Amino acid sequence: MSKIALVDDDRNILTSVAMTLEAEGFEVETYNDGQQALDAFSKGMPDLGVFDIKMPRMDGMDLLQRVRQKSSVPVIFLTSKDDEIDEVLGLRMGADDYVKKPFSQRLLVERIRALLRRQDAISGEVAPETEDTKVLVRGELTMDPLRHSVSWKGRDVSLTVTEFLLLQALAQRPGFVKSRDQLMDVAYDDQVYVDDRTIDSHIKRLRKKMRSVDDDFSAIETLYGIGYRYNEE
Repeated sequence: MSKIALVDDDRNILTSVAMTLEAEGFEVETYNDGQQALDAFSKGMPDLGVFDIKMPRMDGMDLLQRVRQKSSVPVIFLTSKDDEIDEVLGLRMGADDYVKKPFSQRLLVERIRALLRRQDAISGEVAPETEDTKVLVRGELTMDPLRHSVSWKGRDVSLTVTEFLLLQALAQRPGFVKSRDQLMDVAYDDQVYVDDRTIDSHIKRLRKKMRSVDDDFSAIETLYGIGYRYNEE
């Protein structure tokens, strides 16, 4: 049973969403603000977090930043209808997805399940070796899907599930262009709609993380109006 941390200062949302998730078979812990959640996380991380962005004491952005210092647990942001800047900033900081309020609880459940399936596929200890599970080496890049580990020039890089899958999709076929639609298929289930800005934000954040260990990282090339390509260095 996967444990979901639901963090929101709206008690109606906490109650209704928790009831829905529990009915779907999840274990749910609810928190009224980011500080309360962070205190609980010190005793054990959830399998996935659903964070509201705007909360008292500690908002979702601050909570995500603290979580990312020690964990790559998948995180979905709940955002207000007009919080476009917050959505992009949240993705750049390490959120895996976002859902706009007011939202369909069925959509939220599907996105949670999609992220957990990807997490399981990457972190599963026993799995047959396939193109998606074997260790991938491309020049200075090494990726181990079964351990969810990435290194560049021998230095470890911490990636979220979505970032890992996007980098893997690009690096599996260096020199070949992947369109945004193709990358959406890699990172999201068919039932979940995302726009181009979401993929672009993930790629920007992925580049930033790679450049945190190598200022000269340039293996991911943008082909404007077309998509992205991995160039083996």
